[in-house]
Amino acid sequence: MSFRTKLFLIFLVTVLASVSLVAYGVTHYTQAAFEESDAQRSEALVSQFNKEYAQRGDEITRQVKDITDADVTLKVAIDLARPNPDLSLYVRDAVGAAQDHGLDFVEFVNWDGTLISSAQYPARVGYKNDWVTANKNWNDSGFFLRKEELPDGVALSLTVVRVLSGGNDKNMYVVGGRRLDQNFLASLVPPAGTRVLLYRNLEAGFVASALTDVNGPFEQADRLEPLIEQIQKQPRPTVRTIDWTENAGDAESFHAIPLMGRNNELLAVLLLGSSRKELVLLTRHILQIAAAVAGAALMIGLLISLWVSARITRPLEELAEGAREVASGRWDTVIDLRGKDEIGQLASAFNEMTQTLAAQREQLVQTERVAAWRELARRLAHELRNPLFPLQITVENLQKARQLDAKQFLEVFNESTATLKAELANLNTIVGRFSDFSKMPAPQFALVNVNEALRNAVRLFEPQFNAVGKPPVIPEYFLTEPLPEIDADADLLHRAFQNLVLNALDAMPAGGTLTMRTTEHEGNVRIEVSDTGKGLTPEECSRLFTPYYTTKVQGTGLGLAIVQSVISDHHGTISVSSDEGHGTTFRIELPQRQSVQRVAPAEEPAPEKKPPQSFTVAASD
Repeated sequence: MSFRTKLFLIFLVTVLASVSLVAYGVTHYTQAAFEESDAQRSEALVSQFNKEYAQRGDEITRQVKDITDADVTLKVAIDLARPNPDLSLYVRDAVGAAQDHGLDFVEFVNWDGTLISSAQYPARVGYKNDWVTANKNWNDSGFFLRKEELPDGVALSLTVVRVLSGGNDKNMYVVGGRRLDQNFLASLVPPAGTRVLLYRNLEAGFVASALTDVNGPFEQADRLEPLIEQIQKQPRPTVRTIDWTENAGDAESFHAIPLMGRNNELLAVLLLGSSRKELVLLTRHILQIAAAVAGAALMIGLLISLWVSARITRPLEELAEGAREVASGRWDTVIDLRGKDEIGQLASAFNEMTQTLAAQREQLVQTERVAAWRELARRLAHELRNPLFPLQITVENLQKARQLDAKQFLEVFNESTATLKAELANLNTIVGRFSDFSKMPAPQFALVNVNEALRNAVRLFEPQFNAVGKPPVIPEYFLTEPLPEIDADADLLHRAFQNLVLNALDAMPAGGTLTMRTTEHEGNVRIEVSDTGKGLTPEECSRLFTPYYTTKVQGTGLGLAIVQSVISDHHGTISVSSDEGHGTTFRIELPQRQSVQRVAPAEEPAPEKKPPQSFTVAASD
């Protein structure tokens, strides 16, 4: 992925993340504000219910007190306090009191708990109402919620009890109340988007018909069953969201408030529903705006990011192209970029660097050229000094032999000429070695079997592996079969393998194991030649491929330099790893294909029968 693409993606991701973060923040805080507003509306509705509930209770209290204070009621109380009163005279009095004072429920109870009159349930007259006589302080008590039994069932009643004394410590009790039903709910005025439901908990378990709103029984009562059951188990205020349909806008948040009786029993549940449609619509609107803003931001961001990325990366591409030109050898490359920003400063620094590199390269080339000539002169002087000294001694002997007689002179002459021929041949061999290195031919590529080329190179040294009087050297092959053929010059590759094998033999004067290994590695062919000799130091490894450097007493230091030259001409790499005292491994990697055109397939060279001593170049560690 290019830097321009990365910059473009980073810019777009930043824009998207920013818009998404803002949309999330607005949505979150909007929802929080809505929840707070909903809680305030619920609190207002609860406050209104409590106020209306208290007003209704106070009204019932006044009406019951008016009944109690009436002269008719006082006369009934006095008559009931006399011995053997006729209770049948007052059976209908409660009905008239209820009608006169607008109460749904009115009952008169005698001092012994006997019900003497009932407006809502006349058939119960004569029954005992012990719960009434159990409390002696009704006049100090307020209203309370009570389950009222009726001929056709039960009802919820806001009830007030008052006591009227008839004399002789015999009291009469007046019980009055009103229904708590949908008519009561209709008296409440809930805010917009809210509604009130009432569940009358008069029977065990959940009863759908007991849930009502201002219009009567609630049609979808079963959806609120889990909430009611939770309140029945734990009577405490609870909030729950009810999803009526798959549309989130139809959901409602219900605040459930338990209504307790005089003995702390759960008699009803007030449900305050608040529609979430406003929140859903607002959230959708925010998301739509966020999507529109994101789309617009993306379009603008796309154009800006393309412009910015192009403006930033174009100079970088020119710098990269300049760096590639420098890497290819054009050390005097100059980048034409102007500006006072960081890119301009970078271009200026790049141009200064290339100028400095060009100057340093020229100095380095001159220094290396001088050093190379000095090294060559030193190696030539060292190589030529050995044969020149015997030549000098021989010539001096010939000069001295002129004083001898003919027979002695002839002996000295023959011996001296033989020495001269031998040393001159040695000189010719030395010069030939240096000449061969200077005339390395360009490779002629053809398909070559690397395994076969390696076997042929090793086969030339088989006589030396088991030479008489010398420790044996054991060759071992670990060759991958089949190994892809590669584009290579068979003769040059053969020569490089010979030098590596000879180098390994020289490293194992006490015998050892010569290991050849070939593998296919990442599209290349890898060749490894390992010995079990004394190994090399890190410093020797770093200088091993330097021309004229050798670790042996006898040698020109050109063998491994020739190997490196061959591998380099094949666009491959060679490296060495060594563990001092345990051996050395040379590792070559050659590409399977070359970019130049191949010549006709070449046959592998036949194994030479001459001994290794006849090679023109000796390898070195």
